[in-house]
Amino acid sequence: MARRKELAPLTPWAYDFILWSFSLLLDLFFREVHPRGSWKIPKRGPVIFVAAPHANQFVDPLLLMRVVYLEAHRRISNLIAGKSMRRKFVGPCARAAGAIPVERALDSTKPGSGTIYLPDPENDPTLVRGIGTKFNSSEVQIGGLLVLPSVKGNAANAEIFEVHGPEELKLKKGFKGSDALEQMTGRSDIDVNGNFVDGDAKGCKGPAQGFQGTKYKTAPKVDQTKVYDAVFERLNAGGCCGIFPEGGSHDRTELLPLKAGVAIMALGALAANPDCDLKIVPCGMNYFHAHKFRSRAVIEFGNPVEVPPELVGMYKRGERRDSVGQLLDIIYQALVSVTVTSPDYDTLMLIQAVRRLYNPTGKKLPLPMVVELNRRLVKGYTYYKDDPKILNLKKSVLDYNKQLWLLGIRDHQVEYARLSIPRVIFTLFYRLGKLAVMAIGTLPGLVLFAPVFVATKMISIKKSREALAASTVKIQGRDVMATWKLLVALAFAPILYVFYTIVLTWWTYRNRVNGYVPEWVPLWIVVLLSMVFFPSITFAALRFGETGMDIVKSMRPLLLSLFPSSSNTIYKLREKRTELSAQVTEVINTFGPEMFDDFDSTRIIANPFKESGTPATPSHREPIEEAALQDSFRPTSPRRVNTADASIGGGSTAQGHLPRNESFGNLGSIGLFATRPPSRSRSRSSSNSGTSRSGAIKGFSSLNSKAGFDEVSKKIRGAMKERGKERTRRRSEEGWGLTGSGPETPTSEEGKKEI
Repeated sequence: MARRKELAPLTPWAYDFILWSFSLLLDLFFREVHPRGSWKIPKRGPVIFVAAPHANQFVDPLLLMRVVYLEAHRRISNLIAGKSMRRKFVGPCARAAGAIPVERALDSTKPGSGTIYLPDPENDPTLVRGIGTKFNSSEVQIGGLLVLPSVKGNAANAEIFEVHGPEELKLKKGFKGSDALEQMTGRSDIDVNGNFVDGDAKGCKGPAQGFQGTKYKTAPKVDQTKVYDAVFERLNAGGCCGIFPEGGSHDRTELLPLKAGVAIMALGALAANPDCDLKIVPCGMNYFHAHKFRSRAVIEFGNPVEVPPELVGMYKRGERRDSVGQLLDIIYQALVSVTVTSPDYDTLMLIQAVRRLYNPTGKKLPLPMVVELNRRLVKGYTYYKDDPKILNLKKSVLDYNKQLWLLGIRDHQVEYARLSIPRVIFTLFYRLGKLAVMAIGTLPGLVLFAPVFVATKMISIKKSREALAASTVKIQGRDVMATWKLLVALAFAPILYVFYTIVLTWWTYRNRVNGYVPEWVPLWIVVLLSMVFFPSITFAALRFGETGMDIVKSMRPLLLSLFPSSSNTIYKLREKRTELSAQVTEVINTFGPEMFDDFDSTRIIANPFKESGTPATPSHREPIEEAALQDSFRPTSPRRVNTADASIGGGSTAQGHLPRNESFGNLGSIGLFATRPPSRSRSRSSSNSGTSRSGAIKGFSSLNSKAGFDEVSKKIRGAMKERGKERTRRRSEEGWGLTGSGPETPTSEEGKKEI
């Protein structure tokens, strides 16, 4: 019997080659990419990777593919928009990598004839009438969409349920939101919840007087049967699928509503094969200036989600809407736990300013720690944003940011006010000399690679405008800029290098580069050296230029510090920053324990404003079993503490730095951004010094016999004995003045190997 042809075949060698090729570009485009929580990726069995927010059109799936391959050595078949699959370069690459094309209705919108309105929005919001429309023609399909013009970056749409004639149809559900209802009725008496407030008083229940309707677009119904079949085929084979459930890329600060497809895929796969052990892994794509060259990213993986069996049962019984809705809620909450979302851009800027002020020591935090701080600050701000303390703090922080903007400096540059005039002058001339050296190293590559820089800039801006015009959810179209910068560089850079190689080879053939190249050097050597020389010059210029731009940005505050008036302004700003930092820390210390249960047990940043004269004594009351199962930073146990903690979870010493054995030189050992559980390195020692050795006590154990009671008593006695040994060992370490980040240190040979 002939083997059935795969719907979306994945060729391992082609997948690996494409991933390797694009990885070179990713390394050039991004300054840092940190995976976090990648140990949570299942090593085998079917997995659906659910990633959000979708901030970079083609870069997101490439980053996800690369991180998953490097960390778990698994290959992903990503779902990709059908129109992207039809692109000349992207389509063949995606097809070779096993991508599954998905046709989206909103990608096929067309302007409709005439205008539409709601004749009775209060009593029957699903009834739509038209003026000069052709609803009974091929323009409209049952199951298709009516799409309204975009307002503030959002374009409302609704599914068509019935067509009654050329100028009347019914929707499956009415339009939601005040903007959409105002577009469809011409009325302004609509509150934020979409309710009409003055209709009865004015005797108006239909559209506004003289309203002639609004323009609209239609989208066809899309059959996704082949997509689901391809996904089920891959999952049944134990493979991985990747999906961005927001439905498309965007440049918003919050998550878009999730599409039902991911839930249908998971429930359908489990309904067909209940024993496949499918897992859904949430992935947070956290970028810092996603569209900019040499930006940073943190790819965070959450705990795998197992689909509840009762939802699968509901799906089998035909209760698909309820089961899909409940699973989407579960997936959304899982995504929220690994992403940093905010209601709008201004809120995100406020949160980032507060995070910088919460780190008064100026110590540079690793990116995963920054992401965690931002997430917790957003959560706290969203919950307490109406509190008077929060409102006052918000006003003060916004005023501080405005002063920074007026001076043209950044927050970390305010510290230049501490420098004396001689020190400022010395630093200024030192950096000018360093900048001159950097310029010498940058100039050759900048000149040679300038055509690529200009082309990527112009084409990415053009494509972002096109995407913005065609989108219903984008704000500025920045989500496609990084993609097009990479694609243009990938296509144009090799052509440019070949051109330079041809020119140099011809010059050598003509007159040996004015006599600088000896006659004995063959032309093929010139070709080989050119193919290495020109990319190397470009890369060197990239590195030198990156450092040089950092130096250029630091020049303005130094120059301002030389002028008395500006220097005095910066000095006052530094004092204000110190006051704001204390205020931010006080507010966080007030609301943090109410918001987070682990506020005091796990620490990220210490509070330098509150001193305590008594040294802290490490507590030994925490059960060892719980310590071994911690899935976050282990709290440090300093022997002498002079500051009180200011924390939003995480882990650092009270002095504001990580302990020696959790320094930045070994990021993999820190639980917040380790690629394996933080207890992994001490798991075996924990098992040798806790209940694991005697066997863990399981919940709901059966104790209906004397043997059962004897077994549990034996386990408890063993656990108590091992805990006593652990206390003795800790006291002996303290007696020798040893310090550490956690109460447990691997003592067994197995533990040492894992370290």
